[in-house]
Amino acid sequence: MASAGGQDAKFFQRGKIQEFRAELMAAESKDKKFQKRKVVLKKIVANITMGNDMSPLFTDVVQCLGIPLLEIKKMVYLFLVYYGRSKADQIHLVIPSFLQDCNDRNPLIRALAIRTMSYIPIPVVLESLTEQLRHCIKDRDPYVRKTAAICVAKLYAADPRRAEKGGFVEMLRDLLVDSNATVVANAVAALSEIGDRQDGVIFRLNLTVANKLLAALGESSEWGQIYILDSLLRYVPEQHADAQIMAERVLILLQHANSAVVLTAIKALLYLMNYMEDRKLMDHICKKMGPPLVTLLSSGPEVQYVALRNILLIIQRRPTVLKNDVKVFFCKYNDPIYVKLAKLEIMYRLAREENAREVLAELREYASEVDVDFVRKAVRSIGRLSIKVSPAADSCIQALLDLIETKISYVVQEAVIVIKDVFRRYPGKYEGIIPTLCENLDSLDEPESKAAMIWIVGQFADKIENADDLMDDLTFNFMEEPVEVQLALLSAAVKLFIYKSQSETAKSLVHKVLKWTTEEVDNPDLRDRGFMYWRLLAINPALAGEIVLAEKPAITTDSDRMDRGALDQLLLHTGTLGSIYHKNPETFIRNAAGKALVDSPALNALSRQVLVPMSRPGMPSGPILVDGPGPVESHADTAQRTGAAPATVTASLPAGGSSSELINTSVTDEEQDHDTGGHDGGEVDDDDDYPASPSGPADPYANLEGAFGGYMADEPRPQRNDEHGLF
Repeated sequence: MASAGGQDAKFFQRGKIQEFRAELMAAESKDKKFQKRKVVLKKIVANITMGNDMSPLFTDVVQCLGIPLLEIKKMVYLFLVYYGRSKADQIHLVIPSFLQDCNDRNPLIRALAIRTMSYIPIPVVLESLTEQLRHCIKDRDPYVRKTAAICVAKLYAADPRRAEKGGFVEMLRDLLVDSNATVVANAVAALSEIGDRQDGVIFRLNLTVANKLLAALGESSEWGQIYILDSLLRYVPEQHADAQIMAERVLILLQHANSAVVLTAIKALLYLMNYMEDRKLMDHICKKMGPPLVTLLSSGPEVQYVALRNILLIIQRRPTVLKNDVKVFFCKYNDPIYVKLAKLEIMYRLAREENAREVLAELREYASEVDVDFVRKAVRSIGRLSIKVSPAADSCIQALLDLIETKISYVVQEAVIVIKDVFRRYPGKYEGIIPTLCENLDSLDEPESKAAMIWIVGQFADKIENADDLMDDLTFNFMEEPVEVQLALLSAAVKLFIYKSQSETAKSLVHKVLKWTTEEVDNPDLRDRGFMYWRLLAINPALAGEIVLAEKPAITTDSDRMDRGALDQLLLHTGTLGSIYHKNPETFIRNAAGKALVDSPALNALSRQVLVPMSRPGMPSGPILVDGPGPVESHADTAQRTGAAPATVTASLPAGGSSSELINTSVTDEEQDHDTGGHDGGEVDDDDDYPASPSGPADPYANLEGAFGGYMADEPRPQRNDEHGLF
């Protein structure tokens, strides 16, 4: 293989269209073994790979299709995949060769022909593909059948109506019980791709077919296993025993060497656990999931990051999975920054009274690192740890004071920000450190830290002797400050006046600030707040004091927690881009269908309580046409040929139904909504990190920023319309 690769390297040289055309014409006369044409085609394919436009050679290259040599056919078909769509006016020249190859004796050529046709979504090609695909999907050779299964998904993407009318979805359903495991895996992959579209049918499995798919796991390739495991999320258990038996059969794949298989198996187990009631079995499954997740952390940094982002979701839903493994997430000196930040967030999630001392010692080490972003998050994590674990609060505050003594600007500013939250978490307990904070006022130059310090000065103005002088200095550049700081200054000035109403400095200060906010600033929020305070103080200063200085509730870490319904949805995307972004794929991938748990008698009470209903739109009114320079059929003609008519989506079938009823496209939207509706009652799942709220917020994704406030510097951004292929 190495020698062949070295020999092919010579073809990767930029060539001219005229030279290639002349070589092809010269090879026609003296090339009995087709070696010369093979060499020329290799040069052409190499130039395509390098990004050179070879489309002018279309007619010359397609003439080589008649050569009965598989290697040449592969290169010609590769050329057609590249330029078939842009040469819609000439593609009819290739149709006879396509049809001939679809009936060739060689199964490799038959599969190659239908695969190439499926890559050219032009109406004239799709029309020829439809009939040939009908035969190939029932071909005697499994290689042709498994290729045809994927071609059905491509046909559906190009023209859903044609695929529906031709009955290809039902043919895919029949392939689910094929004798060949590779064919089964490809059929599952095709049905899953169709089901993941917003306009696709809903792909659901019954118990019989789900068990047959599990039986095919052992004979499938690792990628086939991924598709089959992922398809288990299409099965809705009707009894607890069904989910438990299925989970026990999936457990063995947690030992697989492929990280994608491991994550997909974990996804299937997390899904099935929603339909279980045996607490011992659920604890056993959680215990089994821990070591494979830890093993993923010994992979490369990219795989580590994928694993860490998924672990962050898993431990919120099933905290017992890694509750004793916080040391595994301690950062190494050579970890990339994005891995360190992800580990830091997981350390905070796993912190509790038993391990708080170890976590704090580690965070103190991180606070002396050289990476500024990492140090900032480490300092903020110390403050968040003090809020989350009350017995560790004293040690955390002492650590923050030690960090303030370093006089490092960004460290001091982060410490001030988190200490403001500590004051609200423990009212009246740590106010003795306020003088230390005031000594570092000159170190604050960022809006967030300034606003935090101003809040502290205003909130505790009665305990700070020179509060009016400090506020006078802070308001010196009021008009040049960011809006965030101006809002904090306005509120602090009003609090100072209420605390020290007899002070002339406080009176002149509040009057000056109110005048600026109501007459000179442009920000409407700032002006509105200024008018509100002014009128409140003018009407009844005593009442203003009761309102502005009202006792505030102690803050908690509830805002760090993700909405339970949203969390259950995201766990259905474990191992995909959705689990890395912590967003449902339909929010960043066009035409992606959402996923949610489906109600059934086996669904446990807590999962039912936060069930998120899903609705799917109907099929598009016509086929998806690809514009090209050649003749294109009109929408009306195509709709007439395919018999386009609105169709509705499918519903789940009861477990144990026949495989012939696997997919049904005649269920109304009302029935679908009923299928995903929720009911209260039943036993509460006590394995959760926190109880579900009786009614979720209007936006279930409102608290996805995690435990570190506005720090989203390590949040990835989608670059392509693909949520798979992470490994």
